[in-house]
Amino acid sequence: MATDTILILGASGKSGRRVAARLRLRGVATRLASRSSPTPFDWSDPTGWDAALDGATAVYMVAPATVGPADEFVASAQSAGVRRVVLLSGRGADSWGDSTFGLDMRAAESAVRSSALEWTVLRPNNFAQNFDEDLFLAPLRSGELALPAGETPEPFIDLEDVADVAAEVLTRPSGHIGATYELTGPDALTFGTAVEMISRASGQFITYKQISAAEYTALLVEQGVDAQDAEHVTEMFVLMENGSLATTTDTVASVLGRPPRSFQDYVLRTAATGVWSR
Repeated sequence: MATDTILILGASGKSGRRVAARLRLRGVATRLASRSSPTPFDWSDPTGWDAALDGATAVYMVAPATVGPADEFVASAQSAGVRRVVLLSGRGADSWGDSTFGLDMRAAESAVRSSALEWTVLRPNNFAQNFDEDLFLAPLRSGELALPAGETPEPFIDLEDVADVAAEVLTRPSGHIGATYELTGPDALTFGTAVEMISRASGQFITYKQISAAEYTALLVEQGVDAQDAEHVTEMFVLMENGSLATTTDTVASVLGRPPRSFQDYVLRTAATGVWSR
């Protein structure tokens, strides 16, 4: 793989930019593709896909936000000579049943599994970095994070570990072909405990408040999130409450030969940046 070109979709996103850094450090040729990259890529515009795929032998693929494009893209990748794809999906995707959450991720999984490509699916739990790079940041900085999550714990995974796993399976595919990896951190914590750790490490007074699913959807819409997207995010918390995603796995250790980073490690690193300070 060292002499091959790996196409990284969502290259400016949370996982894509981390995977790209690791591949470059390993001396692997990469092509970064996103709406804002020198190589443009837009799931809604297939006319640009061929240029992104030209000469690539492997793809790091983050599932598109809608159902449909994944099948066409995977077919285009096969035609372009791509041999391998590593797909970022979501924890326990095949256990979501009739939930409306993650239809996009499940469609992408189906597309890669039914293809002739060598594939690996990565299914992480919620990222620790959601607390400093996503929807949770602004509420934390305002002093209160309100979510429809109670006492069901979540084994938050550090995105650095997700990127390490992705880089490993992209560059050393032997033993990983046809595998589905459920990725978690080493410990499962409630959101209340997570916020308390952030509050203490950052030196900021931050509290956690449990609200209903309906209240959370309304709150997201009030913050400017599209109503359909708000319902999608809320449905994730509904799924989490049944406890099926609360257990930890040893997958990170199996792939990397070391234990995953703890949430405490993440909090200490991130608090030092001052991102949660007001």
